[in-house]
Amino acid sequence: MPRTAVPTLASPVPRAADSDRRRTSASVVLRAVLEHGPVARSTVARLTGLSPASVTEHCARLAELGLIRQSSAPRRSNGVGRPHVPVDLDGRRFLVAGVHVAVPYTTVALLDLRGRVVARRELRHERTDPGRVLARAADGLAELFAAVPDRRPLGVGVALGGWVDRESGTVVEHELLGWREVPVRALLGARTGLPVEVDGHARALVNAERLFGRARGSRSVLHLFMGNMVDAAFATNDEVHHGPRSAAGAIAHLPVPGGTEPCACGRTGCLQAELSERTLCRRARAAGVIGSANPMHVVAAAAAGDAVARRLLVDRARATGRAAGLLLDVLNPETVVVTEVGVMHFEDCLAALREAAGTARPADVVPTSFPDSVLATAGGSVALDTLFRDPFGALRSPSPEAI
Repeated sequence: MPRTAVPTLASPVPRAADSDRRRTSASVVLRAVLEHGPVARSTVARLTGLSPASVTEHCARLAELGLIRQSSAPRRSNGVGRPHVPVDLDGRRFLVAGVHVAVPYTTVALLDLRGRVVARRELRHERTDPGRVLARAADGLAELFAAVPDRRPLGVGVALGGWVDRESGTVVEHELLGWREVPVRALLGARTGLPVEVDGHARALVNAERLFGRARGSRSVLHLFMGNMVDAAFATNDEVHHGPRSAAGAIAHLPVPGGTEPCACGRTGCLQAELSERTLCRRARAAGVIGSANPMHVVAAAAAGDAVARRLLVDRARATGRAAGLLLDVLNPETVVVTEVGVMHFEDCLAALREAAGTARPADVVPTSFPDSVLATAGGSVALDTLFRDPFGALRSPSPEAI
């Protein structure tokens, strides 16, 4: 009997899976070029486990988009065989914009595809209402881009402290700025005409470390940010943990044993109240070390030989180490990165931090990889993380009014 043909039904599930697979493969290829470039396509295939044909296809598309380029003339191994054509990131066409909103000022910056800061400005707050702050940030970015007319903006990354919901691009709560439910993505997108991504600065800096810094290749990373705001972020296997509505990493109100500083929450001895840069500067003013609210003035005094300033910084680093030790006990990360002014500038502060953390692997507790550009890097890395996760999707066309 003749067989009856069974119709083949097209399913949207394989198509979606194929799309996800292409996006993931493109991301893997672009990350390999970031980490190893200039690199031959054959080497990318070996490093990633993708087929040579797949790598060639993705490289062609990434080159067409302007993200990678041939880095030198083709050459043969020992003068024989097929020529190897190294590819590298193309730094000639694109920049990302970074915005970091701190308590006293906003940092606006332009970064290249390797996370290097090309230009930046600090915009001291006249007022802290979100509309005004974000409008000035957009104007500042426009001025920076005007100085590099041959470079195309890819998008804007925004980083700040407090509770930031990355999925919706909203600042749920920033206690010190007085922001609540601020739609940062929508407001800044309307001002710039560019795609905007928003995240907390500790999570942004974890992404910077795993893409461009000391934590590259680490299977798990804890980042501790000690500024006017105090928070943390944790990443495993290249994924930063956000939690429901991106509320993970809120450590401001962890109790500090023996703490005496009153906190706005009504308790005494909360981590942020004890160790914020505001507290450091107030103690330094009370001791006659400085007359300002700038923590870098404490660093400068310590570098100039002021013993009191140095003691204040070492004590703060030691207390930060105790806080890090609590998180180490719970999370057991492979690498711990700390962004704190004393630890960034003085070896004795780093030694005090490591000792207080109590880890058996003190060499794995390291200062930020970006001591001279930490805030600019935080903002830009929010956009760069999006690019390296989905290079095809990140290159959406901006509106005609963009920047």
